[in-house]
Amino acid sequence: MHKILPSALENITIQQTTWQQAENHLCQVRTIVFIEEQLVAPEFEWDEIDSTAVHLLAMYKNQAVGCLRIIHYAKIGRMAVLSNWRGLGVGKMLLTEAIKICALQGSKQINLSAQTHAIDFYEQAGFRVVSAEYLDVNIPHVDMQLVLD
Repeated sequence: MHKILPSALENITIQQTTWQQAENHLCQVRTIVFIEEQLVAPEFEWDEIDSTAVHLLAMYKNQAVGCLRIIHYAKIGRMAVLSNWRGLGVGKMLLTEAIKICALQGSKQINLSAQTHAIDFYEQAGFRVVSAEYLDVNIPHVDMQLVLD
């Protein structure tokens, strides 16, 4: 795995897409992050929500390096960034775009289920913890919410 230079961010684009248009890229990122790294069973990773959700892809040239999905412009989920791209701002770029899309669609609040190690990341974007900690696919999570103006 090679070191990614922060200047590479200049070549990152965030694309709004659908499952039907970008299934290969979405599956690639989520398989690496959730199934291989975090040991989520495939039957828990893939669901019928993917086909109707709005998806965002972080692309570096022709390579997918991150993704997330938006459900009914009110919930963000399945956010994943490839390990060698973490800590550079790709996740922030994805989250910022997702919030903007939800706001443009008239959403009053956005909910998400955050892995507890990512609480600070989401708090920096204005989300607040609204639940006790719980296990989801054997990973500690909390529910978080962002109220939009």
